[in-house]
Amino acid sequence: MARISRISVLGAVGIALLVVGGCAKDDEINAFADPTVPADQLYNEALANVDSGDYDEAKRKFRKLDRQHPYSNFSRKSGVMATFLSYRAGNYAEAISRGNRFVELYPANKDAAYVLYLVGMSHYRQIVDVTRDQRSARLAYRTMNSLVERYPDSEYVEDAKRKMRVAKDQIAGKEMQIGRYYQERKEYLAAVNRYRGVVEKFEDTRHVEEALARLTESYYALGLVGEAQTAAAVLGHNFPDSQWYKESYALLESGGLRPQENRGSWLSRAGKALVGA
Repeated sequence: MARISRISVLGAVGIALLVVGGCAKDDEINAFADPTVPADQLYNEALANVDSGDYDEAKRKFRKLDRQHPYSNFSRKSGVMATFLSYRAGNYAEAISRGNRFVELYPANKDAAYVLYLVGMSHYRQIVDVTRDQRSARLAYRTMNSLVERYPDSEYVEDAKRKMRVAKDQIAGKEMQIGRYYQERKEYLAAVNRYRGVVEKFEDTRHVEEALARLTESYYALGLVGEAQTAAAVLGHNFPDSQWYKESYALLESGGLRPQENRGSWLSRAGKALVGA
């Protein structure tokens, strides 16, 4: 009987310890729990942090708002601000991720065009010189083009078009760099493919002039005299005062030839597009 009593006492003590331990555990959890704060309060506090220059704290509160009130109007506003703050801080990967998520979730929101513009600018700011990969230039062009097509009345359209021209010129410059690489190694067919791409796809960039001259040189080296003459003729028609044209003309003249357009050539068709550009 005494043994049973001892067991009962020990059991009661054990249960008490478990209860006390459980309460202590709950207290610890509650101490580290993230208390729910009203959406408007969080948003206004975050804005105050922005005004004071404490951007890290502002971003933390915007994230908290998005987590605690994901379907509120303040959450949508915080998505815009969080994208802006990431862009401003130069954290372009985060700005792109947040911005794309916002536009995907709220394409009809009044701030969607602005957020998409920030995404485009985040790509644009990462464009590197033409000797390196132009992935950022391609993404900048694609994003800004999407902005122009989806939100044609947006106040950001004109600047988006300017950024598109810069990005397009950069991509064309990379194609020219690769073309020259092949040409220097006498891989003329590979060079022609790159130069042709510039003339046909990037007709409104500053690289077309040189591309036509390089086509003249490459076709001439391949013995495709008619194409060389056509390339020079199209170059002269569109850029008559160009130094590139003078050099192309001299090259043909050294072989007893002159620029002459072959109407059946792809260059002739491309030349018409250049005139209308």
